[in-house]
Amino acid sequence: MDTTPRPVTAREVVATIADAPLEEARTLVERYADDPRKQVRHAVEVAQRRIAREEAERERVLAMYSLMRSEGGEGLVLGVDEVGRGALAGPLTVAAVALPDEPVIWGLNDSKRLAPARREALAARVAEVALAVGIAHVEPEAIDAVGMACALRRAMARAIADAGVEPATVLIDGNPVHVHERERCLVKGDARVACIAAASIVAKVARDALMVSYDDEWPGYHLAESKGYGSAEHIAAIRERGLTPIHRRSFCGNFLETPALF
Repeated sequence: MDTTPRPVTAREVVATIADAPLEEARTLVERYADDPRKQVRHAVEVAQRRIAREEAERERVLAMYSLMRSEGGEGLVLGVDEVGRGALAGPLTVAAVALPDEPVIWGLNDSKRLAPARREALAARVAEVALAVGIAHVEPEAIDAVGMACALRRAMARAIADAGVEPATVLIDGNPVHVHERERCLVKGDARVACIAAASIVAKVARDALMVSYDDEWPGYHLAESKGYGSAEHIAAIRERGLTPIHRRSFCGNFLETPALF
């Protein structure tokens, strides 16, 4: 009986390299680096580019964790971010998230840079590993009554309290808010700091789900698609139908001749 191993075909090599996870792909690239077959050479080149992208992505996320720790210091660090500040309808939503140093949540980023399905998957992962999560909403009526700056401080204070922990440091995206005695604010922190990015994702997913539910309650305003922001369709609906109780009247005056309410 012939026990000589069957040669691996080029097609099999290509399929193996294409499906390999990062560590295995590195090994396969080394193994087949000098293979003369054209298909294999191409597969190796493609894999090398993929490895470079994945390594750069890992370095980006690890840098976010490193900045979280260097800016947050020792102890529990709470990241805070908001979503919905510029919307015409729906609440201002703030999330506060504390993450452990490990396990790392790969893919964390500013929620605006992520596709909806990716945001939802990451929000679920945050819920699994986070040390604490707090969420707060400030409704349109309150925003109209007190203004956005006060509403933002109110939402952040509530989210921090809802997290149920005593943080050593509170890292907030953007400019100083003066909502916590141990706050530190970082411009573009949602793209640079792991716990702030996690908060941006949690807040975005929570608010988006709320706006989709409002679309059923107030049909015709395109709330599921616009998430309450000023899309052309949403503005046209406001002009045609007037305002609903979930609209911010102080934001919508330019779109109405007579600001009728339901």
